[in-house]
Amino acid sequence: MKVAIYCRLSEEDRNKQFETDDSESIQNQKSMLIQYAMDRQWEIYNIYSDDDYTGADRNRPSFNQLLNDAENHKFDIILCKTQSRFTRELELVEKYIHGVFPLWHIRFISIVDNADTEIRGNKKSRQINGLVNEWYLEDMSENIKSVLTNRRKNGFHIGAFALYGYRKDPDQKGHLLIDEKAAEVVREVFYLFSQGYGKTAIARILNDRGIPNPTEYKRIHGLRYQQPKAKNSTLWKYFAISAMLVNEIYIGNMVQGRYGSVSYKTKKNKPLPKEQWIRVENTHEPLIDRELWERVQTLVKQKAKPFISGAIGLFAKKARCMNCGYTMRSSKNRGKHYLQCSNRHVAKDACIGSFISVKVLEQTILNELRRIMKEYLDKDELVQKVTFENCLNEKIKKSEKEVTVYGKKIVEYAKGIKELYFDKVKGLISDDEFFEYSRDFRRDKEWAEALLKEAEEQLDTLIVKRESTDDRRHIIDEHTNITSLNREIIEKLIDCVYVGKRAKETKQIPLEIHWNF
Repeated sequence: MKVAIYCRLSEEDRNKQFETDDSESIQNQKSMLIQYAMDRQWEIYNIYSDDDYTGADRNRPSFNQLLNDAENHKFDIILCKTQSRFTRELELVEKYIHGVFPLWHIRFISIVDNADTEIRGNKKSRQINGLVNEWYLEDMSENIKSVLTNRRKNGFHIGAFALYGYRKDPDQKGHLLIDEKAAEVVREVFYLFSQGYGKTAIARILNDRGIPNPTEYKRIHGLRYQQPKAKNSTLWKYFAISAMLVNEIYIGNMVQGRYGSVSYKTKKNKPLPKEQWIRVENTHEPLIDRELWERVQTLVKQKAKPFISGAIGLFAKKARCMNCGYTMRSSKNRGKHYLQCSNRHVAKDACIGSFISVKVLEQTILNELRRIMKEYLDKDELVQKVTFENCLNEKIKKSEKEVTVYGKKIVEYAKGIKELYFDKVKGLISDDEFFEYSRDFRRDKEWAEALLKEAEEQLDTLIVKRESTDDRRHIIDEHTNITSLNREIIEKLIDCVYVGKRAKETKQIPLEIHWNF
């Protein structure tokens, strides 16, 4: 019999000299399990070990390798110290120990709590162990949450990293000290904004001077901060400046608890309403004085532009920079609308700075559309010779595909709601979690139903049009007599437009129009 040994330790490890070493607890587990296997003359196939991982973590590398090897039946037995070393989730106990392991002909044994899938009548004790472990996870999560909430209410900083401009106090846990080097940059940002500089202009000033952004600053100073894998991720951007200017931590107030966990079973977080944030005043030394802070907040409110419901730019998400590929952002100056690369003012080398007037882009597209029609189409000849069945058939196939897709989505969302209900009945999720998750499923289901209805109506219209022989002139006119563009036409005709930088010699702006036809 071949046996796979699995070990896990979740506590913070303090008895390792190096991170790559095994902890003393892991070594003890291995010794116990190896001896157990040798006493029974089992062949040890492999030892799988996850150090510093919780029993609720489904992304444990050795755990997932163990499951993969079990499915391929590379061994006959899985041996653990306790069932909780394998998992603390009742759902995984049911799925693997009671479900797929028997199908894979894999025997599961945990020594201390006497769990053994080969022994009849042992299943109930394994289920009880799983239930106790599940309660342990939930209680531990609530206890940790309670402790963290209490510390936040007492003004202690909770987090792996201090906000840019501060550093953790090595002598007092949860207290922040000013990091003078970064603090100089923060003060300059506030001062420049108070003097009328825009957020993008401030970002450009910092980038031109080679000042690393907060993410890069952490990395340079040896902090184990995961850097986003994005183009120009080391540069200051508009949003970093925007967030900095309204953060109360810079005036000595600790504002925390902006996000809450979705469930103790996942690391995903959700934003919380502002009234649920934990705000404690005067917890640390302020970096920005009150007068400057109030002046900046007034300017922020003055410059905030109200969102006009339903207003979508003519080329929203359609125009892209030819150099860096970023979506171009709309702006307005003296009543005229423009499109510019979102990296245009970030730094000198960030982008070539694509820029074009919306009116110029619209007219250029119209001219190109007319040129295509003039070169390739003759109305009278088209009316007499060209049939539209192929075009309509393609559209009908597309609509039929959409109807099928949305129909399947509706079935999937309904199934998701049903499965959530069973999870609630089994006690795997709470009532609040059920209502929260099911609300999202119902919203998505309603959205899919609306799209399905729209696709079905579109399909009916196309079928009627295919059957008609008197609307050829109308179809041609619809596509050739366009005198101005609107959002519906843009969506219908254009996939995207790449905009280059104006040539100095010719004053022409390079364009690449990617049509939908």
